[in-house]
Amino acid sequence: MRDEHLAALKARYAAALRDYLGDPGEPALHQAYELGRRAIGDGLGVIDVIALHQEAQDKVLKEKKAPESCVSAVEGSARFLTESLSPFEMTHRSFQDAVAALRRLNEMLEEEARRIAHALHDEAGQLLVAVHLAVKEVADDLPPRARGRLMGIRAPLDEIERHLRRLSHELRPMVLDDLGLVPALEFLVKGVSERAGIPIAVEGPKSPRLPAPVEVAMYRVVQEAVRNATKHAVANRVDIRLAVLPDEVYLRRVGNGIDAVARFGLRGDQRSVCGALLSGIKLFLGHANLLFRL
Repeated sequence: MRDEHLAALKARYAAALRDYLGDPGEPALHQAYELGRRAIGDGLGVIDVIALHQEAQDKVLKEKKAPESCVSAVEGSARFLTESLSPFEMTHRSFQDAVAALRRLNEMLEEEARRIAHALHDEAGQLLVAVHLAVKEVADDLPPRARGRLMGIRAPLDEIERHLRRLSHELRPMVLDDLGLVPALEFLVKGVSERAGIPIAVEGPKSPRLPAPVEVAMYRVVQEAVRNATKHAVANRVDIRLAVLPDEVYLRRVGNGIDAVARFGLRGDQRSVCGALLSGIKLFLGHANLLFRL
């Protein structure tokens, strides 16, 4: 089916180019724009369109005999090609706008996660401390038997406090902001390892610090990778290895024969963050070597 679409597009492109060279007006030039849009819809790229154009132009030039007519045809076909590629430029700009919007949305979500995490850690923690003190104050005025029963509720309160602390750290660990990526990952995998009963290790340098958006993005990548490895991959051991190179970060996850590799470029925060998140999805779902150069 794809070959049939491509053959039909070739025929339409060649015919439209001939029409434009014969009558270089706006209606004929508009056909080039529409053909570019159709090429995008059919999944073709810029190189594919250039190949179509080159083939159509060669056929036209073979029919020309005078050098002047060849020059005129080449100039006209160049304008036609430019117009046919304009939808790709518009699509590229739309993609850049979408990436920028996603980056802003991600920043808003991270800020909200930070706010909720701090509220759980500080405000909810203070409330639990107040409850502990209130229980103790009431218990002091009770007979020994009743006091023991009342103090028994401290164990569930302690468990609630531990759960709130864990949720706070998973939402947005303060250690990530204070100490950096590797200490935050070590804290993360320690908790997951204890709950899942699976050895999880993190290897990587603690300095130099990476840009904050990159550290947050990579923390999310590893967070999902570890969760996936413990819940779905039935892993009995997971190793996370991090290496910082001059212009990229090299991240590797190994466990149960699954070896997933990703490289995140550091040439520009926007591309790094969005690229890291997208590559991270493939990293924790991947069951083969994955190599991304952003």
